Amino acid sequence: MDVNNAREFLLLILLIKILVAASIASILARSSYFKDLLFKSPKSLQDNLMFGFLLALPLVIGASLRVILKYQALDLSLEGAVLAGVLCGPGVGMLVGGLAALPALLNQEFLALPVMITAGALGGFARHLAKNKDDIWHFSPFFDLNLYRWFRKRFGYPRGDWQMFFFLLLIVMESGRILLGLAFPGRLFYLHNSYPPVLIAICLATIASVAVPMTVWKTTRIERLLEEQKRLLMQARLDALTAQINPHFLFNTLNSIASLVRSSPDTARQVIVTLSNILRRLLQKHENFTTLRDEMTFIADYLSVEVVRFGEEKLKIVKEIEEQTLPLMVPSMLLQPIIENAIRHGLSPKLEGGIIHIRSSRRNGRLLLEVRDNGVGIPQSTLDRIFQQGIGISNVHERLRVLYGTEFSFQIDSLPGQGTSIQIAIPLLQN
Repeated sequence: MDVNNAREFLLLILLIKILVAASIASILARSSYFKDLLFKSPKSLQDNLMFGFLLALPLVIGASLRVILKYQALDLSLEGAVLAGVLCGPGVGMLVGGLAALPALLNQEFLALPVMITAGALGGFARHLAKNKDDIWHFSPFFDLNLYRWFRKRFGYPRGDWQMFFFLLLIVMESGRILLGLAFPGRLFYLHNSYPPVLIAICLATIASVAVPMTVWKTTRIERLLEEQKRLLMQARLDALTAQINPHFLFNTLNSIASLVRSSPDTARQVIVTLSNILRRLLQKHENFTTLRDEMTFIADYLSVEVVRFGEEKLKIVKEIEEQTLPLMVPSMLLQPIIENAIRHGLSPKLEGGIIHIRSSRRNGRLLLEVRDNGVGIPQSTLDRIFQQGIGISNVHERLRVLYGTEFSFQIDSLPGQGTSIQIAIPLLQN
C-alpha cells in the first residue's frame, strides 16, 4: 500500500471510529437502566460499579475484535476510560480503563493497563476541576465553537476555561499514547502517521470519540429534564386544582355546622368530630390517586355530615358499588365535588329532598362511575357552559383532563324537574 492510500485508509478508520462511538452511545441511551445510572445523583458505590461494567462491556468487545480481526477502528479503550472518568469520577474511570485493557494484555500489550487506568484517572481529575458539573455536558465535538468560547472567555474573564482544558487534555493523552507506542513497539495499541495533517486528524478523532457520546447523552439528559419539568408542572397544576376543592368543601361544611349550632348542639358536635376525621385524612394524603375503596370511605364520612344537616328523611343515599371495582385507582377527591353539587344545587331546592345514587362498574376495560340524583335538574343554558364556571364539576373535569388527556369521558345528562346524571369513564388502574 503506497503512502497516499495508507493515509486515506487511516482517515477512513478514524471516521469509522467516530461512528462506532456514536453507535455505542446511542445503543446505551436506549436502555432505561443505563440512563438511570448515568443521570442519577448522587450515585452509590453499587451504581458506579454497575455503570462502569455497562460502559466497559462494549469497550472490551471492541478491543477484543481489534485484537482478533486486526480492525483498528473498533478499539475505543482510551476514549471510554476518559469518558467514564469525566462523567462519574476517577474510580469509575480507572475501573473502565482496567477492564477495557484486558484484551490488549492478553495480546501482550503490557502498557495498555497502566495507560488506560491513567486515562480514566485523568478523566476523573478533569471532572474534579469543573466547578460547575453542568459544564461537563457542554463539551462539544465542534472544535471551532470550543475555540471561540475559549477566546471569548480568555479575554473577557481572568480565569481559564474548563472546556478548553479538557480539549487540550485529550490531545495530550492521545499524543502520549502515540509516543509510548513508538518507544515500545508492540506493547501498546495506537494509531500513527508521520504526515502532520493526519496526525492532527488522529487527535481530533480522539476528541470527537469522547465528545460525540457526551452530545448524544446530553440530548437524552435534556429530554429527561424536560419530562421532569413537565411532570412537576402537572403536579403543581393538580395541587392547585385540589387546593380549590378542599377550601370549597371546608367552607360549605362549616356553613352546615353553623346552621346546627343553635338548633341541635349535640348534632353539631357530632358533625365537628366527623369533619375533623375528614380533615385529618386530607392532611395525611398527598397522592393524586387513591383506591375507590378509600374514596368511598371518604364519601361516607362526607355524606354522614350532609345527612345530619338535611335529615335522613330528606336525603337518601343508594350505593351500587361492584366489589371488583374497589381496589381500582381513581383520582383523589373525584366524587365528593360532584355529590356536593348534586346535594346543594339538585336536591336542596326541593322541599321533600331526594335520592342520590352512586354506582361503579367495569366495562370494556374501563372503570365507570355514575352519580345520579332526582333533583331539580340543570337548565340547558347552564349546562352549555358548566365546564367554564363554578368550582366543583369544572374542577373535576380539568383534573381528569390533566391526568388522562383524551383517555376519559365525562358525560352530563339532565332534565329540568327530573334530575341529573353524571357518568365518568376512566382507564383501569390497579394499585
